[in-house]
Amino acid sequence: MEKSYDYLIAGGGIIGLTIARELKLRYPHLQIGILEKESGIAYHSSGRNSGVLHAGFYYTEDSLKARFTREGNQKMTAYCLHKGLKINQCGKLVVATNEEEVRGLEELKRRGDRNGVELQWMTEEQTSRIDPSVKTYKKALYSPSTSTVDPLEVCNAIYQEIVSLGVEVLFETAYKGKQDATILTNNGELRCHYFINAAGLYADRIAKDFNYGDDYTIIPFKGIYLKYAKNKEDVETNIYPVPNLANPFLGVHFTKTVDGTIKIGPTAIPALWRENYRGLENFKLKEFFSILYYEAKLFITNSFNFRRLAFEEIKKYYRPGFINLSLNMVKNIDRRGFGQFARPGIRAQLLNKKTLELVSDFVLEGDEQSMHVLNAVSPGFTCSFPFASYVVDEIEKKKQIPELNHQLKMKV
Repeated sequence: MEKSYDYLIAGGGIIGLTIARELKLRYPHLQIGILEKESGIAYHSSGRNSGVLHAGFYYTEDSLKARFTREGNQKMTAYCLHKGLKINQCGKLVVATNEEEVRGLEELKRRGDRNGVELQWMTEEQTSRIDPSVKTYKKALYSPSTSTVDPLEVCNAIYQEIVSLGVEVLFETAYKGKQDATILTNNGELRCHYFINAAGLYADRIAKDFNYGDDYTIIPFKGIYLKYAKNKEDVETNIYPVPNLANPFLGVHFTKTVDGTIKIGPTAIPALWRENYRGLENFKLKEFFSILYYEAKLFITNSFNFRRLAFEEIKKYYRPGFINLSLNMVKNIDRRGFGQFARPGIRAQLLNKKTLELVSDFVLEGDEQSMHVLNAVSPGFTCSFPFASYVVDEIEKKKQIPELNHQLKMKV
């Protein structure tokens, strides 16, 4: 039988889950469904990320990321504490290795001040009091509001909440296309008054069926973390280098997880298909040629120094070299103490096909019938609660169907 929903969402990651939650809290009587092609929620980026709740000082003040990261950190922290979820409120140190990187710290402090994010200057001595293993040049920045959570635990808590509110999640049900208000899936047809695309790695593909996202394509980057197996004491907080602010990656850093585990990473290795986790797993020939085409263009034009980025990232497959990148930030780490690589993740990074630039901010496109989250990369997990509210606000602005608007108001 053909089912019908007021809102139908593609994607059971953190963005799809929080949008469903926001809709249900605003409109408790509406029928809301989520399409998820996997057998469970948060199977891809949302369940494979570092779990860091960022503070919001990396981003320029006019960006959506700056707007949502600080608020998202506060809301996600409050949610975890309220629900009794694991959270490690250990903070973060951003360290420098030379005078140029000290100037980079100063730029981060300016951004943090403009974004209303607490950042504290630390001398080398003060830094050592927070974490005796940290090594920095002259000074460092301390972010007390940075913490880590278990991303799968958080997603499962939100999933349980929305199901209890009446949201229907259709597992192993993949979007296959559309015909007017009918959404085609591998498990039959579904009708919806409004469609929301939060499909992550495949968001650009789905958007094109609705005549959106023509300027963009997803370029996947593989992120890998290496666990420190010797102990859980050699590093006590998250330790980050000064990033290259010209690209959206933060560099290899130390993460202190909710259970105290230490890991370094991630990589940002250009992947050759969208779910290129291991070997030929999930290989799709059409994706391979499409992604290879754009990566070749980036290599030839050397847009945003792609050649250097690609070479540097591919070298991280060499384990000793990968470990060496982390050693500049610490004094007392046993290079032989590292164990296994963690489960890899894929970053769904949006590329502007016209300018050949990586899009660093959130991108949202839509109208009175559909809305498409084209770019929700890091710190999308941290931003998810306020970003979901923003998406629903934008949907309300776009909708031009008086009858349905009237129904929504009456049902609330």
